[in-house]
Amino acid sequence: MTYYYAYYTSSLGSILLLSDGNVLTGLYFDGQKHMPKIDSSWEQNPKLDIFMNVGTQLNEYESGARKIFDIPYSIQKGTPFQQKVWRAIASVFYGKTCSYSDVAKAIGLPKSTRAVAAAIGKNPISLVIPCHRIIGSNGALVGYAGGLERKRSLLAFEKLY
Repeated sequence: MTYYYAYYTSSLGSILLLSDGNVLTGLYFDGQKHMPKIDSSWEQNPKLDIFMNVGTQLNEYESGARKIFDIPYSIQKGTPFQQKVWRAIASVFYGKTCSYSDVAKAIGLPKSTRAVAAAIGKNPISLVIPCHRIIGSNGALVGYAGGLERKRSLLAFEKLY
């Protein structure tokens, strides 16, 4: 199987996009923790349909015209626990936040807040799976693999912080 990548330039810096050729499989801000290194077997193809779609939707999001991403994606890595967490945070819509403990409760494991936070930090499709909307139970900005300043900017843009 061939994997593809492209870069998107946003107001928050460069974004690495990954795909299997059909769906988005990764979206990482420049410098993000757990960002994969480009493999020499991957092909750079910014004209791939999925990347064009992602670029259009990111432009719309940044202009304020889009509040919900409609991007086909597939989570092709992660443990079953991580995938469960990522599915839970995918339901935190624009204009809303929730805490790490809320996510732990939502997946039926209320004592797993730290494990939930670790899983959220490894989210492979940032922004589309909105891990920036997960905050501390006291309302504090804590933990963001893309950097707290970027998290603050995203929440301010969405008028949440």
